[in-house]
Amino acid sequence: MTAPAAKSSPVNLGNLAHEALSDMIRHKRLRGGEAIVEARLAEAIGVSRTPLREALQRLEGEGMVEKVGGRSYVVRRVDLGEYLKSLKVRAVLEPEAAALAVDRIPGAQLAAVRQEALGMLEATAYHTDAHWRSDDNLHGMFIDRSGNEVMARILTQLRATTRLFEIDRLKDRLKPDSREHLAIVDALIAGDAAKAHAAVAIHIRSLIDFALATVR
Repeated sequence: MTAPAAKSSPVNLGNLAHEALSDMIRHKRLRGGEAIVEARLAEAIGVSRTPLREALQRLEGEGMVEKVGGRSYVVRRVDLGEYLKSLKVRAVLEPEAAALAVDRIPGAQLAAVRQEALGMLEATAYHTDAHWRSDDNLHGMFIDRSGNEVMARILTQLRATTRLFEIDRLKDRLKPDSREHLAIVDALIAGDAAKAHAAVAIHIRSLIDFALATVR
């Protein structure tokens, strides 16, 4: 007797819409301050308004969009002042998250993140998505393993804010980011909380200095 064919898992349309909208924001197809026209975007993505609204609610929680007038959404616009203030809060919390994560991260995950950062450092061509992914994997790794869910939630929101500002300026940060990421992951691999704390502090300071030097 022939076994019945396995059913494929249904596509989560809310997740699909969330990924599509996130991609549009990252690649500036939706710009800071731009109103979200739900009907047009739902048609473009190929979903109904319900999963689109679910995605927008998630993005609002992540700090990527905000409601205006209680009804329509716009992409959040982050200026230099908000960016620097957010980085200064990250400079207080994120080194602590890295120190707390020491000895909490599986060795295989550390090795994979290190290899990815090394690949970014040695890359001869620039790919925005690869840079985003490497950045997310490194920071998300120690933030999620800090053991402090309140700190993790705050840092995730702050990283969403700083990302909105960094979109146009990401390419010039590839090599410095990769070197600084390697220093962080090497300290985590060594199990050295003090070095991990210092490496993250240096990284955030580098981001602040870069913005002050390049943004007018």
